[in-house]
Amino acid sequence: MKRLLTYFLRGLVLTIPLAVTAAVCWMVLTTIDGWLGLPVPGAGLLVTLAGITLIGFLGGTFFAGQIEGWFDELLDRLPFVRLLYSATKDLMNAFVGEQRRFQMPVLVSLSGDGAVRTLGFVTQRSLAQLGMPGDVAVYCPHSYNFSGQLVVVPTSRVQPLDAVSSDVVAFVVSGGVADVPTLRSGTP
Repeated sequence: MKRLLTYFLRGLVLTIPLAVTAAVCWMVLTTIDGWLGLPVPGAGLLVTLAGITLIGFLGGTFFAGQIEGWFDELLDRLPFVRLLYSATKDLMNAFVGEQRRFQMPVLVSLSGDGAVRTLGFVTQRSLAQLGMPGDVAVYCPHSYNFSGQLVVVPTSRVQPLDAVSSDVVAFVVSGGVADVPTLRSGTP
């Protein structure tokens, strides 16, 4: 009986992530198809991906840069819209834009003796403009959540990690359950 329970639990561990992933993907596909009114499952996603790619291509032109600047100025005049638009734009640029900010994973000592530490990403290497010349801004993502906390610490409490940023993010967001990131050069 105990062996059957073990097989059942193992089956849950293998089946539930697959089922949840399939269900979420199906919901996204059918939602996009519904928005576009396309009867072929997945066609809406392909049209959306092609459209986003085309906008990205056109966005690289001089003319599009002028339009984007004008659009940014227009939205900057609307208080709530400005906040939402600029925060979303900054977040997208931080992850996938030309000015990526999550490229420098670090280990931050939160206590003086270094016993309490957290993983994060340097987002500002200098806070001199805020009157804190010896400090850096470190974003520490929360586990199992799409949120995080910004901590300002002395540079001396930040130790760069020679690891792939996406591996460190996966490790932190999973609450340490994902594989431990491998250091690239073997440095501690």
